[in-house]
Amino acid sequence: MTNDPHLTHDEGSIFDGLIEGGDDSRWAFGTDFEDPLAGVDTTVPDGVDHAGLARYCLMLGDDALIMSQRLSEWCSRAPDLEEDIALANMALDLLGQARLLLARAAAADPGAVPPLPDGSPVPAEDALAFFREAEQFRNVRLTEVANGDFAHVVVRLLLFSVARLALLERLRASRDAVLAAVAAKGVKEVTYHRDWAGRWFLTLAQGTEESRRRLLTALDELWPLKPELVSPHPLELSLAEAGVGVDPASMAGEVDAVLDQVFAVSGVDRPDRPALAGVGGRTGRHGMHTEAFSLLLAEMQVVARAHPEGRW
Repeated sequence: MTNDPHLTHDEGSIFDGLIEGGDDSRWAFGTDFEDPLAGVDTTVPDGVDHAGLARYCLMLGDDALIMSQRLSEWCSRAPDLEEDIALANMALDLLGQARLLLARAAAADPGAVPPLPDGSPVPAEDALAFFREAEQFRNVRLTEVANGDFAHVVVRLLLFSVARLALLERLRASRDAVLAAVAAKGVKEVTYHRDWAGRWFLTLAQGTEESRRRLLTALDELWPLKPELVSPHPLELSLAEAGVGVDPASMAGEVDAVLDQVFAVSGVDRPDRPALAGVGGRTGRHGMHTEAFSLLLAEMQVVARAHPEGRW
């Protein structure tokens, strides 16, 4: 009830949609959200294994999802409001890519979607994001390590976006219509991400003695995770051969050239650190992750897992 004469019972209340039987469009699951692939040809190309395509989409989608989660953690913590908004928008760009790629995985292989209680309104892409276990994710480990200071987010985003942009540029020629469409849109988004990170890398490198020290510390810490971005998984090789995916090794020269240009302009030497080894040769692409990843998932998934049949 309210004493506000402008909100009478006859005219309705701003809270009407929150009661049982109210406007269902306010809820998150199974309501007014359109199919993210509506209008796009989801036919799997001839000769391509459905399950293999789904796993590939999970690799690329998980990279975007987890990187988005880490960037979103910067909300209200950036050095100023402009950069706070920039980081939030970049997180949203990657979240949009993740939603499309996870939806594509589910369309290619419905068996990849975790089972949920009968009647659950959770769409397939959300089920893949919130109801898989850590070992079922296929993101590279660079995306998941815990956030550090502002220099850390700059370096991480630079390494990630340079490789992501090279991949998306090639993926525009994919025989899979969904991957090609995601790539065409993603190139524009990730070009901005790369340029933002590159400008801040230069600013921090040539700023104060403290900003340069923090930048070099972050670069030294994250550099061992960079090789995983261009190390091919057998599935990536097979789908590249089929004209659907991209062999990450084919991007290595371009990625190094872009990074070397940024380093040269910034007066920073290329780090001389070996790649972070996997466990028995297994890395993020194989479902082997860092300790930080379990903590990230626990926070990201807690509400959805607590209410798998809920609408909020």
